Amino acid sequence: MNLPRFISQRIQKTKSESFTSTVVKVGIASIAIGLAVMIISFGILVGYKQAIKDKLFSLSSHIQVSKITLNQSYEEIPMPINTNFYKQYSKNPQIRHVQAVANKAGMLKSNEELAGIIIKGVGKDYDWNIFSQNLVEGRKINFTDTTTFSNEVIISKRIARQLKIKLADEVLIYFIQNPPRVRKVKVVGIYETGLEEFDKNFIVGDLSLVQKMNEWDANTCGHYEVFLKNFEDLDEATGIINSEIDLNMKATRVTEMFRAIFDWLGLLDKNILIVLGLILVVASFNMISVLLVMMMERTSMIGMLKALGSDNTQIRKIFVYNGFTIILRGILYGNLLGIGLSAVQYYFEVIPLDPENYYINHVPIAWDWLTIILLNIATIILILVVVTIPTLIVSKMRVVEALKFNE
Repeated sequence: MNLPRFISQRIQKTKSESFTSTVVKVGIASIAIGLAVMIISFGILVGYKQAIKDKLFSLSSHIQVSKITLNQSYEEIPMPINTNFYKQYSKNPQIRHVQAVANKAGMLKSNEELAGIIIKGVGKDYDWNIFSQNLVEGRKINFTDTTTFSNEVIISKRIARQLKIKLADEVLIYFIQNPPRVRKVKVVGIYETGLEEFDKNFIVGDLSLVQKMNEWDANTCGHYEVFLKNFEDLDEATGIINSEIDLNMKATRVTEMFRAIFDWLGLLDKNILIVLGLILVVASFNMISVLLVMMMERTSMIGMLKALGSDNTQIRKIFVYNGFTIILRGILYGNLLGIGLSAVQYYFEVIPLDPENYYINHVPIAWDWLTIILLNIATIILILVVVTIPTLIVSKMRVVEALKFNE
């Protein structure tokens, strides 16, 4: 018979009115709440970062390839589309898609208002699956089969509100150049990313329109947008692409183009780690308190076991087994609570957010099962290590004093 485990099981059957029973429930609750908060926090953190990145990549890309220039304006230096890199990118296992686009600044004018915009010209190689998540009204652009350009554009909800225009309205684009040019376009879609830098500036149109305004031929664009299969390969893929493109071109990472956004996301990681560390510390100290109370209430039992010949290791095991049982019960309830509340938010989006401040309209949840498993393991190991600390008091208890403790 395993004597420490047997005695531990007997202690766990203590009558519900005892003080120890109440303290044990507090210990279980602290572990359960701590683990649930960690699961929910990581789910929200990963979900929020992924939601922001998805919105960012819907109008940008992981890597941008352009001509090397000191020009800081939106007027791009022309580059050929059918380069060796563009034609052979599918041979690179890290690259999912490459598309040729061009940006050009202009003024968008409705009957009542005027706004400065940047038209992003896209071609038939454009991946609409990425952008479609932002469409709140309308449809994507239909490209013409002739040599002319499509006069259809997609504008942001913010620009539509500013210019007081809606779907199917026709507006004028003034291109500021010499000589100035004007084109009438039709609004066929309205998008919203929640990212101010995009929503207040960008509209999406036909690449052929930008080519015509810049007097470029059909084999010319402003830059490539490169999408990777795995964002974690960003640095490695950028180095490989720089070695494959022409010497007068450069590959720029999205983390460089939008440094402020990624610095902010990195700051979120640091903040959440600090919070989670504090939660684990509180849960650990609660477990120490639980075991100390449990041991103080059973000081006479410890003295009796010592008098009967039990060594300190056996007696310590009794309380370690008790602590382990409390931890497992707390872990079980914590998983049920954390995963349950996360599932409710994931499927029903019950907690909203202000898009103007948080860029999305609800609290996002991402299911990272590896992280959840690691949280469970880390919680068990940390608290189990911590609960061995109060059991050291057993070796300092003298038999005579322990037996007289309750007299």
